[in-house]
Amino acid sequence: MVVVRPKHVALIPDGNRRWARRHGKTPVGGHAAGIDNLGNLLKWCREFKVKELTAWGFSTENFDRPPSEVHGLMKLFEKKLLEAEKRNEVHKYKIRVRVLGDLDRFPSQLRNKIRELEGRTENYNNYHFNILLSYGGRKELVAAVNQALASGVRRVDENSFRKLLWTAPLSSDPDIIIRTAGESRMSGFLPWQGAYSEYYVSQKLWPEFGRADFVKALREYSKRKRRFGK
Repeated sequence: MVVVRPKHVALIPDGNRRWARRHGKTPVGGHAAGIDNLGNLLKWCREFKVKELTAWGFSTENFDRPPSEVHGLMKLFEKKLLEAEKRNEVHKYKIRVRVLGDLDRFPSQLRNKIRELEGRTENYNNYHFNILLSYGGRKELVAAVNQALASGVRRVDENSFRKLLWTAPLSSDPDIIIRTAGESRMSGFLPWQGAYSEYYVSQKLWPEFGRADFVKALREYSKRKRRFGK
């Protein structure tokens, strides 16, 4: 029985390409399976009253992958965003969807799909689903500093600096960050917001991560005593 539940779960969904190799699929096919599993995670979050989910979908460093893979991912993102806009669950459960990152690097057609989905859900407030695309933690911090300098601000505090981040729209800091595929590094994921998040590493490749694995993560979280540096 899960006792203490997080309000905000964040996810580094590692292992899509390894899963694809094991199953004789293309890298883009592995990412498609990973995106589909996010729909399952949204359902489990509702089941356990987790109000906010933030998932990393594409990093700023991922642009350095083979051009054919990057192109395929751009088309995949367009397709999946259109599917999300039409999904009954998004509207039935009033899930607000935001896509956060350096979106100027994306093709205009993809940016338009992002704006359409965000516009369709901007008045929803029961649940929040944040997708990090073209996101890198170091680049986010540098961009925020440059924005502050450009505005002529002489001094910032934590609250004013937070508002300059790509991820400023997050409702709260993540309570727990789940990373799959046995990887135990941050990789630049939410360095500001995740400063006091609990980490949980699953050995499962992301497309194989199931409800039972999510429950294990929640049970582990319920055993943690969060001190926030105190």
